[in-house]
Amino acid sequence: MRIFQALSVFFQVLFNRDFASQVQQLGITPDPAAMKVEDAGKTPATLPKPKAPLRNDAITLLATLQREARFVDIVMEPLGDYSDAQVGAATRDVLRDCGQTLERLFAISPVVDAEEGASHETPADVDAARYRLTGNTEGEPPYRGQLVHHGWQATRCELPKWSGKNDAALIVAPVEIEIA
Repeated sequence: MRIFQALSVFFQVLFNRDFASQVQQLGITPDPAAMKVEDAGKTPATLPKPKAPLRNDAITLLATLQREARFVDIVMEPLGDYSDAQVGAATRDVLRDCGQTLERLFAISPVVDAEEGASHETPADVDAARYRLTGNTEGEPPYRGQLVHHGWQATRCELPKWSGKNDAALIVAPVEIEIA
């Protein structure tokens, strides 16, 4: 069993730079004295828990939406001085680009393939994460009612890997300077 694990680790170190770095950080070096067969009564030493990344995936998603769609710019802009037409015109491109970014990262699709307003029946084992029931919910499932919203689900999750420095982990958008 350990021979297969050793071969697996060897090839992962050989072909995966991130994995190789993690192994190197562990500081594991072969020690002939430590290679003795362990007694059955001894418990193996526990490896230290890996440190949590300094950059949260939520910040990475927010930074991606800002970089590709200027999402944070439009949300943080004070809109009181603009007409509804100006706001609508400015947000059209942002919303389109946000949609394209979300589609690329998450491949979002409806939870239920039915038209809103149509009659819909829940399964007998209703999952509260998939169905939000409103109105008269007395009795036992399945429930039948009018579909108000078809819901959304991610069919994949491919957030970009962050590779910045630790002190920039919370930066959503860098300062932009045009040099003349």
